[in-house]
Amino acid sequence: MHIRLASAPVSWGVLLKDTPNVPPYGPVLDEIRAAGYAGTELGPYGYMPMQADRLRRELAERGLTLLSAYVQVNLSDAQANQAVYDEAMQVTHFLHEMGCQWMVLSDLLFAPDSRSKRAGRIRPEDGLPGQAWTAFVRNAQAFARQMREECGLKTVYHPHVGAWIESPQEVDRFLSETDPDLIGLCLDTGHAMYGGDDPVDLCRRWGSRVRYLHLKDCSQPIRQRVLASDGDYFDGVKAGVFPELGKGSVDFPALLKVLDGLNFDGWAVVEQDILPGTGADPLASAKRNLAYLRSIGIG
Repeated sequence: MHIRLASAPVSWGVLLKDTPNVPPYGPVLDEIRAAGYAGTELGPYGYMPMQADRLRRELAERGLTLLSAYVQVNLSDAQANQAVYDEAMQVTHFLHEMGCQWMVLSDLLFAPDSRSKRAGRIRPEDGLPGQAWTAFVRNAQAFARQMREECGLKTVYHPHVGAWIESPQEVDRFLSETDPDLIGLCLDTGHAMYGGDDPVDLCRRWGSRVRYLHLKDCSQPIRQRVLASDGDYFDGVKAGVFPELGKGSVDFPALLKVLDGLNFDGWAVVEQDILPGTGADPLASAKRNLAYLRSIGIG
């Protein structure tokens, strides 16, 4: 087993491209390196420079590797929102130009109000109906195939709270109906738990599809309080549902054993979703998260 550790702008409060008051990318890259990580993801569209020579220089100065980007596509109807689709295409072709291997694919977040409001407590009736589900799977595979053929990118799908693939049942169905040669799994431990799954069990169920990791903790007591009050995803973030690693409810030592049994060889991106202006110290948290992972034998 060989796990290389990276971080990402999300751990500095850069959640979405329109999140206000986010720190500039330069200091964020400085702190990712200072915390001891070897790589980073691109962050939301437009956050980091989209000029390859410039970004290569910025990364090389800090000894960082660009791994991938979290790419949102409206997989129910890929070109229904042309701006979102165009951004996805720009990002994936930029990843190719930067020499990346991976694309982290997700559906368009929080698009259906019903999913956004029921994030973390999805029922069967909240899911896509028959033909819409079929189209979703077909579009996901078509996009992954296009990215492989045009950009040489390997696709991993990221189930996400508030999107169409969230619950354990939805994740299992999606993976069972997609081609393993085209689509792997980005196992995000925090989103798996927030969506009602056990990330260790998810790794056991779909170990052969786990090709990329987002390591995030999730506090079950806080999650339960947020859900009981009908809170949404951002209410959870504000309440601290994603604490530092080892301070929540994800059993990381057990996950490590499963990954070791799979002889996992790849990248793990350490994430801790925070909101700007909350008084959090992202650098200190990033250091503690790395120290925790090393204490249990990761990295």
